[in-house]
Amino acid sequence: MRLEQMTVHLRSRSAWEAVELGTALVRRHAAAIWKPWLLVTVPLFVAFNAAAWAIDSIWLAGLLMWWLKPAFDRIPLFVISRATFGATPSVRDTLAAQLRWGWRPLLHYLTWRRFSPARSLYLPIDLLEGVQGARLRERRRVLGSAVYGNAALLTLVCINFEIALALASVALVFLFVPVEYLPETMRAAWSLAIEQPPWWVQVGSNLAGWIATSVIEPFFVGAGFGLYLNRRTQIEAWDVEIAFRKLRARLTAVAAPFALVLALLGAGLAPARAQEAQAPATPAKQEAPTLPAVFGDARVDERAFSKAVDQAYRDPLLNSKSKQVTWEKRDKPKAKDKPQTQRDMSWLSGFGTAFAFIAEWGLWILVGGLVAILLLTLRHWLPWMRGSLRRHKPLPVDVETEALQLPEILPDNVPAEARRLWAQGKPRHALALLYRASVETMAKRAEVALPPGATESECLRASRRMPDGEDRSLFARMVRVWQYAAYAQQLPAQEEFDDLLSSLQQRYRWAA
Repeated sequence: MRLEQMTVHLRSRSAWEAVELGTALVRRHAAAIWKPWLLVTVPLFVAFNAAAWAIDSIWLAGLLMWWLKPAFDRIPLFVISRATFGATPSVRDTLAAQLRWGWRPLLHYLTWRRFSPARSLYLPIDLLEGVQGARLRERRRVLGSAVYGNAALLTLVCINFEIALALASVALVFLFVPVEYLPETMRAAWSLAIEQPPWWVQVGSNLAGWIATSVIEPFFVGAGFGLYLNRRTQIEAWDVEIAFRKLRARLTAVAAPFALVLALLGAGLAPARAQEAQAPATPAKQEAPTLPAVFGDARVDERAFSKAVDQAYRDPLLNSKSKQVTWEKRDKPKAKDKPQTQRDMSWLSGFGTAFAFIAEWGLWILVGGLVAILLLTLRHWLPWMRGSLRRHKPLPVDVETEALQLPEILPDNVPAEARRLWAQGKPRHALALLYRASVETMAKRAEVALPPGATESECLRASRRMPDGEDRSLFARMVRVWQYAAYAQQLPAQEEFDDLLSSLQQRYRWAA
């Protein structure tokens, strides 16, 4: 990794500044990113939709294009990771790299890591660093722990942008519809898209999703790469290393002439030193002492000098020893005898490790255990829950019904028979007799043949053929009174019954 060739100005940034750095890299190298993106995704989009149309499941093509987004993310990541170090790849290099680069980590992102909220941050760690196992987990923890929330929020924002672009591409169609035809067009579009969408509507929805993904996904990958680059700069001090490298290069360029002069001087002094080494060693002359030249020939009294030294050392300011007097209790408590050998307590570390594990994962273990118990005892409590959650409606009261026993042939005097039934406490029988007689009279006057078991509605439609309007109104009144009595249990009053009977007898000329 040649840090001195980086095309970006490295410094410690905030998380959102790092996201902006990643999107700026995508904008700078847009042509190198979207050309191979289109060359890879367009043929796959056509092939998936053709295969899905053949099996009559066009929605499956859109699902596959969405699921394979981690595979497509390698294209912008490959481009910006090389372009950051001053080596922007060509379209051919990018396409060739997709055949051999990053397939092992990709299997994780197409299975159980597909819904990871920090996929944009972890994808550069897995594809660019090439570490595996415990080393990979450690790198994920070190680089991703501080900005995991920012990466998850970035994923949520990009998802919302994709949905907005997909809906906007669909709404773009309605901009070309005149305003007066817009309501009918909206209703027709709703019925096409929801009830029974044709194949071209399903392909259009897949196309809208692919367009939204093609616009947003490279920026999503670039923003995650910006977070990754900023975290490595903060942890590994790339900016400081680059500054030292530049300083070394600058000092090397300035010090080159001085190094040449020193080399020449060293070459000139080398023969002289060689001659000195070859000369025979001569005994050194003993030099005379210099103390008499300074102090003269005065003799020093050794006894007086020692006495002065002793007196100087007894000075409390120069003596390092001091005497302190303190009061202490006469009967001191005896100190407990300490054990001569310290006990080995290393076996308790295992309990500490187990306790720390339970404290960290105990709640999740408890939740998992409860879920497992509920699943194992599902057949015992699920039927009870279904029965308890269901609202028990009160049972309807049994309706007391009574069969209407009417003669197959109407009596000669229908009004008299109806009054007799009413007086005997059988009002429904009386109204049924009047309704049956009214239907036969209506059929004769309208000159229609009613089918057996004709309903009230069919009889009302047939009564419209009667030439007299008063006959039609009276028949409709009779039908309404019969329906209230038969279905709503609402019987007419005595006066209303007498008035209806008199009107029928007079209008239909029944025998008195």
